[in-house]
Amino acid sequence: MIEWVMMMADIETRLTVRVQPNAVRNMLLDLNDGVLRVKIKAPPVEGKANRELVDFLSVVLGIRKSDIRIEKGLVGRNKVITIFGLEHARLMKMLAGLLTHKT
Repeated sequence: MIEWVMMMADIETRLTVRVQPNAVRNMLLDLNDGVLRVKIKAPPVEGKANRELVDFLSVVLGIRKSDIRIEKGLVGRNKVITIFGLEHARLMKMLAGLLTHKT
């Protein structure tokens, strides 16, 4: 059991995200060509949109904020994030389910 937990901690998945700040509400828009488009309420000022993106993704994916890291794009709309402890196939399945059920 301990070995399995340790191996899960080594799993990393990278995802490209395009953020649209200053939205009316936080929402996932779509996933095309490996790019997840997300609307975020916060403005792109002093890292607010980045923090809200991490908060929002942690809630919708059901993972800890500490398991999400913005690797590239801290000051732009296009970001590369790393999600720890979640396999790529599982992440894609989760996102597909979330995008299918959006209103």
